[in-house]
Amino acid sequence: MSSDSVLAPAPADIRFDDGRHPRAKIGYVLLATEQTVQDDVLTLRPPGVGVHFTRAAIPDSITSESLAAQADLLADCASTLLPDGSLDVVCYACTSGSLVIGEERVFAELRRGAPGAQATSLITGVIRALKTLQARRIVVATPYLDEVNQREVEYLEQAGFEVVSLCGLNLEKDSDMVRVAPDYIAEFALAQDRADADAIFVSCGALRTLDVIAEIEARAGKPAICSNQAMIWDCLRLAGIDDRFSGYGSLLSDY
Repeated sequence: MSSDSVLAPAPADIRFDDGRHPRAKIGYVLLATEQTVQDDVLTLRPPGVGVHFTRAAIPDSITSESLAAQADLLADCASTLLPDGSLDVVCYACTSGSLVIGEERVFAELRRGAPGAQATSLITGVIRALKTLQARRIVVATPYLDEVNQREVEYLEQAGFEVVSLCGLNLEKDSDMVRVAPDYIAEFALAQDRADADAIFVSCGALRTLDVIAEIEARAGKPAICSNQAMIWDCLRLAGIDDRFSGYGSLLSDY
């Protein structure tokens, strides 16, 4: 019996629906070394929202030079995220990388790779979150080297904030940043607080700050944001998703 004789014709009345993610589809370009962002995004993924990930090559060394080199990789990475054109939002999920490269360059590269999606970046989400919370004077806690910290101070001040204080942990390796204990992150962030600061910002998607951001905010008695919380909030709102989450700070519960 020939193979042709056992092949039945395809049915003509196939039924389609909107798939598993009818509300929105969001893509994230991660660092190759990233071990925290994906878990945080999945923790705060609303029903009916798809999240999709790709990674840009980088050594286990977070420096101004290694971050700047990411710029040339973003378009190709973004192009691998749902090439059918159904992606709603695409985000470069690195705080330090997005401020070293600059938002405009990041947006341009992401749009080249995913032209149908709204482009954003992690530092963009942070800036939008701080402005939403009406924070002007901020303290910042980071895990970075001072060469990156200085770039962050300058970037945030150019965005209209007054950085009252910024302190970093002087870590170079992403593989060390992901291991900083959440309870230590809370202690470190609260130690940077100042009475004249409007808000606390804990910078870096590699830090597990989402686990303790509500505690930081409650103990400080003022708004507190962290990178992944702000990024997720920004991406969801850009996609038209207004779901609220309790237990992760006022940004996600109230805005």
